[in-house]
Order: sequence, then C-alpha cells, then structure tokens
Amino acid sequence: MNGVARRLVPLSRLFQSRATSPQGSSFGSGADRFFMQWLCFAGLLLFAAYLCWRANIWGVLVNADPTGITMMIIAVFVASTLWVGRRSWRLMRERQTLDAWEQSAHMAYGPGQPPAGHEGAVQDYLSGLIEKSRRGAYDNAQLTEVLAERLHGPSESAWWVNGIQIKMGLLGKVIGFSILALDISQMQGFDASQSASILKTLTGGLGIALLATAVGLVANMLLGAQLVRMDRCGDGVLADALEFAETRLPLLQSRDGA
Repeated sequence: MNGVARRLVPLSRLFQSRATSPQGSSFGSGADRFFMQWLCFAGLLLFAAYLCWRANIWGVLVNADPTGITMMIIAVFVASTLWVGRRSWRLMRERQTLDAWEQSAHMAYGPGQPPAGHEGAVQDYLSGLIEKSRRGAYDNAQLTEVLAERLHGPSESAWWVNGIQIKMGLLGKVIGFSILALDISQMQGFDASQSASILKTLTGGLGIALLATAVGLVANMLLGAQLVRMDRCGDGVLADALEFAETRLPLLQSRDGA
C-alpha cells in the first residue's frame, strides 16, 4: 500500500501545482486540459487495443496482410501518439513556467528576478527580454521568432509523419491491386470446379488493398485530431507569453531599474 502511495506522489504534486496557480482553478489553461485529454485518449486506445486482442483482430490483420504494411502504419501511429503525449507534457510545463512569471509580476519575488527552477522556451524568452532591457535593447522581434519556432517547429515534422500514414495506405493499395493483377494474368482458364480456390486467390490482393487504405485513413484522422489540438495549445501558450511580455513583464523590468 505504501508503494502505491509513493507512486501517486508525483501526480498529487501535479494537481497541487495547478491548484495554486494565479488563475485559481485546477487545470484551467488549454495546455493542462490538452494533457488530460491526451491521457483519456490514450486510455481509450489501450482499451480498444485490448478488445481487438480479445477478439483476435490483431491476428486477422497480420494474416490478411502478408506485406506487413498495415502493421507498419499502426506502429507509426502508436509512436506518433506517444510523441504527442510527450509534447503535451512539455507544453503543460511551459504553461506552468508562464504562470510562475505572472505570479512573480504580481507578488514581486525581488527586483527584476525571474522565477527559479524553470526551464524551456518561455523561460529562455522572458529571461532574454530582461537581459536585453538591461543592455538598453528593446527590439524583441528575433526572440519572439525563436519562441514561436520552439513552440511550433516540432509539429511540422509530426504533420509530415501524419501524411506518411496515408501514403503508406496508398502504397498498400497499389501493392494489393498489383498482386490481384498478377493473379489474374497467371490464370490459364476458368474451371467451375475450382471457382472457390480461384476466388480466394483473387480476393487476397483486394483485401490487402482495402485493408491498408482503411487503416491508413483511420490512423491519419486520429493523429490529425491530436496534432490540431496540439497546435492550438501551442498557439495559446505563445499568445499568453507575448501578452505577458507586453503588459506585465515591464513591471519586473521597472523594479530591476529602480
């Protein structure tokens, strides 16, 4: 029982950190909600995978597609979904960093002192703004571009991977119809007594084509929904960081110059 309690300590700290945020509500920001939504989505996927295993659907997929393209699409989808979960955690940490800066602007940790114990794109951006203001430089365009790139850059590769799933499905479709065409070309004649075996041979290639295409489309839609939500979450963090830099960060800068 004590071991279970120790494993739950990091999760309780996560809830406690959000309960004491400046907004005053647990999981009130888009980044926090996105991470929790991803956890729910991953749980549903695991439950669906378990049901497919109980119904032997995984075995049917392996036997129906000897090329292995269908399982490759599923592997790409699983890896991409795990990456989205890791990215959602990073965005939530960026949001927590921004909350700490907002709290420092209201409660005044000290003259121009950024909050300690944080790291990431938002921390580097706001710290860089303070350092530039100390040197008398007030052009923030380059630092803003760096922040936008660090928040949105990784998703560009993820969208490319999402398109790969459709392309792999189309590749399986081409291979399936090619197998079907080869089977038809090798037929010397039609014997009514062998119609069952002939139909089984012909439908093998057709099954590969349809199965790979369907799996590729479903994986593309599921991953696309996650990536759209992730981009919107990154937009929210970026917009809030820019708003803070233009409105409340000067409070820290003025204390630093006082």
